Amino acid sequence: MDQTKPMTEESVKEILENAGARVMSRGGRTESYGSPREFSFEVKGAFANGLTLHVLARQYTYRDPWEAEGRVNDVVDVALLREGSYAVLPKGNPWFQGVDEETGVDEEGLREIVAIVREINPKIFELQKLTGDL
Repeated sequence: MDQTKPMTEESVKEILENAGARVMSRGGRTESYGSPREFSFEVKGAFANGLTLHVLARQYTYRDPWEAEGRVNDVVDVALLREGSYAVLPKGNPWFQGVDEETGVDEEGLREIVAIVREINPKIFELQKLTGDL
């Protein structure tokens, strides 16, 4: 039985940082904010090409502390931002086709999304806008 690899705030930050993104994150619980939030943690990674990934680990998909060290999630939700607004990827990509958020993404899927977004040439958006493909 295959079990997905759990993700933590630190592991998601590391994935984005290793891809060259500027990263910031926050946990769902802090010393000064003890009540539950909607998320376990969130991480944003801004790439040099102007695209940003917003990774959100929902509160209801985390494992209890007795199952693992700290707060971990098997799946996360990933939103793509371009120029501060939600966006889709150009045609031909397996992710973000007609949707601006992918839900239930495991670590392998997150790594695939990060690799695609990191390599996107921003001029492709303008080209596909001119041709009506975007």
